[in-house]
Amino acid sequence: MNKDGYLEDLQKIARDEEIHESRLIELIDEEGLNYMSSVVLGLNDALVEFTGALAGYTFALQHAKLVALTGAITGIPAALPMAASEYLSTRTENDVHKNALKAAVYTGIAYVITVVVLILPFVLLSNVYWGLGVCLFGALVIIAIFNYYYSIVKTESFRHRFTEMAIISIGIAAISFLIGYALRVFT
Repeated sequence: MNKDGYLEDLQKIARDEEIHESRLIELIDEEGLNYMSSVVLGLNDALVEFTGALAGYTFALQHAKLVALTGAITGIPAALPMAASEYLSTRTENDVHKNALKAAVYTGIAYVITVVVLILPFVLLSNVYWGLGVCLFGALVIIAIFNYYYSIVKTESFRHRFTEMAIISIGIAAISFLIGYALRVFT
């Protein structure tokens, strides 16, 4: 067999493998995938709202431990109404594939994990601005991990989803950062 024949065979094998991979991904029916929207709700709300709040606290309080304490006081309890809202929303939808209680738990857990990851830099670092920088980096890492998983399972563009979520989260953080700075200057 000549060189062109091997190349054609390799290309055919590669195409077949891509087809098989696509079919296998379509067969994935993990329970967590049924609750993807609940996880998105918990992650998105915590990332957008809480990243912004931590940025505002950073400039208003200017002390890492106070930012962590204030963040924990506001962030962890905020998971409860978010989970309750998801419970009520899921019950209202009457989706036979989703259990309202499980949806609430997925939302609450995603929210709490995100809050803990975002607060941790303020606990570990004494410089509040380094804490904010690591916090924002942590938010981007969470967005990247989630969107990587989501883009593979749902065969959607990772770049588009990541960029959209990152711009929204960091944009809200920047606006909150400015509000915190303004409140600190004017009060």
